[in-house]
Amino acid sequence: MSVIPGIQSAVIRALEALYTQTFSAKDFQINQTKPEFEGDYTVVLFTLLKPLKQSPDALGKALGEQLINTNSHLFSSYNVIKGFLNLTISDAYWNNVLSGNYADAQYGSKAKNGKKIVVEYSSPNTNKPLHLGHLRNNFLGWSIAAILKAEGYDIIKTCIANDRGIHICKSMVAWQWFANGATPQSTGIKGDHFVGDYYVMFGEQYKKEVKALVDNGLGKEDAEKEAPIMKAAQQMLVDWEAGKPDVIQCWKTMNSWVYDGFEVTYQRIGSDFDKMYYESDTYLLGKKLVDDGLKRGIFFKKEDNSVWIDLTADGLDEKILQRKDGTAVYITQDIGLAVNKYEEFKYDQSIYVVGDEQNYHFKVLKLICEKLGLPSSEGIYHLSYGMVELPTGRMKTREGTVVDADDIVDEMIKVAAEKTAELGKVKDFTEEELQKLYNTIGLAALKFFILRVDPKKRMVFNPEESIDFHGFTASFVQFSYARAKAILRNEAEDTAYQLQPGETLLSLEKNIIILLEKYPAIISQAAAEHNPSAIVNYCYDVAKTYNSFVTEHRVLKAESENKKQLRLRICRMTANVIASGMALLGIEVPERM
Repeated sequence: MSVIPGIQSAVIRALEALYTQTFSAKDFQINQTKPEFEGDYTVVLFTLLKPLKQSPDALGKALGEQLINTNSHLFSSYNVIKGFLNLTISDAYWNNVLSGNYADAQYGSKAKNGKKIVVEYSSPNTNKPLHLGHLRNNFLGWSIAAILKAEGYDIIKTCIANDRGIHICKSMVAWQWFANGATPQSTGIKGDHFVGDYYVMFGEQYKKEVKALVDNGLGKEDAEKEAPIMKAAQQMLVDWEAGKPDVIQCWKTMNSWVYDGFEVTYQRIGSDFDKMYYESDTYLLGKKLVDDGLKRGIFFKKEDNSVWIDLTADGLDEKILQRKDGTAVYITQDIGLAVNKYEEFKYDQSIYVVGDEQNYHFKVLKLICEKLGLPSSEGIYHLSYGMVELPTGRMKTREGTVVDADDIVDEMIKVAAEKTAELGKVKDFTEEELQKLYNTIGLAALKFFILRVDPKKRMVFNPEESIDFHGFTASFVQFSYARAKAILRNEAEDTAYQLQPGETLLSLEKNIIILLEKYPAIISQAAAEHNPSAIVNYCYDVAKTYNSFVTEHRVLKAESENKKQLRLRICRMTANVIASGMALLGIEVPERM
């Protein structure tokens, strides 16, 4: 538990004793003391001056004295500077924090709170392999789920496979037209990459056909509608929804190739799900709900037979729910999926991890579910994140400008091997141990680089920067963990250790304990903000502070046995917190590197 609530309670008791009034934590502010001042935490007094009719110095001194006299176990000294009461927490308190938690590998995790959250992420289309944008989605979704679980929520991780629709039909048509019966097995190409190649091929052929029609005098808009390959894809979608056997068989075959490929990638990046949903199932329920909304007058039909909802009164616009040919659109299946998830899990919240280009879509989804009176609507929450761009601009699958997830992982592992070899510290590793280490370091560098950016911000994936293994990187944090474990391998802590009377903590000893004590609060912050970068920054701060500590102070050859035992406990708690924090990011920490 963070020390701040304890300080708040002590300040409230002291104020009430001094001024016989009722106070709450909202009446004042507590911050960490600025480095240029003496103290650990600062009580900001300005909001109390007017109601108490006190000067800053008089109030600060009276409150400081009261706190010291009644809370000697918590505070050791105070000073007042221009309306700020700076409090120094006693060494005994910090020693109790260390003694009570250093051996607890679960430190920071909260008890179950009885609330259930469904976290949906990844949501791939079955017409192409996972790419860089999917990596940010998967890493963010998986980490948010882990953080919320540590905060005490019951978590269900789900994925919706977008396995139907016009984009799927485009790959299918291109394969039928150009593959000559080729398969992933016959070509040796991973299934998701194989199908993705035909999606790109569709785009290339479509451009050629549109250009030819325009050259023959047709307007561009008409040419885009009349291009033979596009008309074939649109017809295939109609045939698919009608259940035409040969179309369904082709669809099943090509999707199976993609799923095989996805599974390999998911295993490599450590992404997993408790429940898989498929758009080919959920869209049917969505269509039934659209029919229901049409009968109830919530939706309306246009002259071309397409179904819409008018949300102009809600500050939005009209939204299509069903095409004129009767086929479903994305939001149709999302309505059905919301109901599916609620009926199965009775969730308190349903988080959708989806890029910020879909902000409008999720506003519409929540509104439609509310207007339909669905119990699923209240818990819908869109965890919106910025898109990943290349230094050259946005990625576009149909133009073949994406960076495939598999290629990125391969490159990171390759660089990890090169950088590790340069250090020359793994000569005693077996080949199997080396390969595991390279995978661990490479994937960690990738996840850390992506998750260190606030989800709300767009990010540029720069390969040169992402493979820099110095400074604010996963490898630095991993090295700090391995450094602590190397010390702990040599000697165990003495469980009988106690801080001796008159013994004080040195500055760096105290700094690392103060930082470790904040871990539960950091998890709470990351959970409340749905922001793994809070954990990333914290892990880096712990690693940096710990390295300063062990560089300055000897552990195994400390100046006294008591100091040795104190520092061993600091090493143990640091290792546990780093391992725990990195695990919340989906990152492993090697015992040796």
